[in-house]
Amino acid sequence: MKYPAFKDLILFENDDYIVVNKPPFIASLDERSAAGEINILRMAKQYVDDAQVCHRLDKETSGAIVIAKHPEAYRSLSMQFERRKVNKIYHAVVDGQFQFDNLFVDLPILNDGNKNVTIDRQEGKRAETYFNSLKYYKHYTLVECKPVTGRMHQIRIHLATQRAAICGDSMYRGKPVFLSNIKKGYRLAKDEEEQPIMKRFALHAKQITFKGLDGQDITVEASYPKDFATLLKLLDKFDA
Repeated sequence: MKYPAFKDLILFENDDYIVVNKPPFIASLDERSAAGEINILRMAKQYVDDAQVCHRLDKETSGAIVIAKHPEAYRSLSMQFERRKVNKIYHAVVDGQFQFDNLFVDLPILNDGNKNVTIDRQEGKRAETYFNSLKYYKHYTLVECKPVTGRMHQIRIHLATQRAAICGDSMYRGKPVFLSNIKKGYRLAKDEEEQPIMKRFALHAKQITFKGLDGQDITVEASYPKDFATLLKLLDKFDA
């Protein structure tokens, strides 16, 4: 896999923070299972010695992620996350047509540490997400997701509880999108195996708003990566 230059990922930078548009398939932090593998934290530390990643995105999730350049900046943003003062907006493509109008999902999540995440009303930690449908296709919906809390897999599992699994998210029964699903008369060449349009789940961290050390709001928007943009373009063309 060819890794982009860290500089090319930067969407915003000041003396305290960097916001980058994380590509899919790059981890946010060091993962035990992937020793020596490049990740956002390592890339950032080559750019700024004291860099700290302030929150994480799943490896397959693309989009806006904030990096603090020094400990004071890291502390300030950690407090904002703890107090639920950071506003995050994600976009997801889900399988099926769903009319979410500020749907509020308030279901506690239990993380047992092995990337096993379940809804557990007794033992789980509070987890809240708002959902709004942005665009309807014949077989799919583009959904805006606003997590209030920041639990692992929160958006993915909360959507799954609404029977609206994210496309390609096999962990939560989301099916990948194939061109043959949406394009009439689509024919594969003989002996050719069809590949999904997106080789990951369709989730992107679109926007983040937090306060800088001067108390002013910083809002950064991350454009869709190529695979997500291609999926929407093909849905516009063949599934509208």
